[in-house]
Amino acid sequence: MIETEQACSSLAMPAPTLSLLPEDCISLVLSLTSPQDACRLSLVSPEFRSAAKSDAVWIRFLPSDYEDIISRSVSPVIFSSKKDLYFRLCESPLLVDGGARSFELERVSGKKRFMIGARESTISWANNPQFWEWISPSKSPSLPISRFNKVAGLRAVCWLDIRTRIEKRLLSPNTSYTACLVYTIADSSHGLEYPVKVSLTLSKKGSQGEEPTTIEGNVAYLKPTSRYIGQLAHLPLERGDQWKEVEIGEFFNDPDDGIIEMRVSETELLNWKSGLVVQGFELRPKLLDK
Repeated sequence: MIETEQACSSLAMPAPTLSLLPEDCISLVLSLTSPQDACRLSLVSPEFRSAAKSDAVWIRFLPSDYEDIISRSVSPVIFSSKKDLYFRLCESPLLVDGGARSFELERVSGKKRFMIGARESTISWANNPQFWEWISPSKSPSLPISRFNKVAGLRAVCWLDIRTRIEKRLLSPNTSYTACLVYTIADSSHGLEYPVKVSLTLSKKGSQGEEPTTIEGNVAYLKPTSRYIGQLAHLPLERGDQWKEVEIGEFFNDPDDGIIEMRVSETELLNWKSGLVVQGFELRPKLLDK
């Protein structure tokens, strides 16, 4: 602690004396900030700029399990330094676990974000080609580019039920997360203007197996119209990648073990629905208001 305090107090030194500090000392200071602050402080002096490139700084900003994550990538991850790896993971989602999930880092904080593909999700009737089909976006000009090689296309169902799960330990601890369904709608869609139920459930192991607790439940619209929109419902947003997203809910990822389940369903009206195309479920760190 004394060493850290002395290192931090050195920031108050006049610029000419910065060159007298060991680079390891400057690196220690930078590693105790954030990725954004480290980049800003690199402009202070040539000494700070040099220290800000060191692996000792950027390994502190990478997840503690980053080696395990990149070992699960479907393609080799090539990087020249820890800083290079950090920004590689911020700028290009990494397909992991056989291509079933994608992983990336939130640029400002270095927190983890995941997208769980439709193939990794549980979709009622998905294995029956009468109701659902598995589409290759690269071969479908009408669809946006997808990070996954297959997305789920709804042909026709009355019972809509889509859900997926992820272990809490895979996410960044002590972090608020937002969970969303990422999808688009075909021009020939039908029956999607009605509300769907969205929910987040936390399951923990108890004396009698998994004990689920609903964190948040709400109503959402996948294809809202002025006739059906409710005041408190979640409405879809256009994403920068040309897909849509609708929020399922938010939760705080405490360090305790457990499983988060995300669900989108409509099993009461039992009207025929078609034209929904699901890319997957995304979990990303919630952006804090500034």
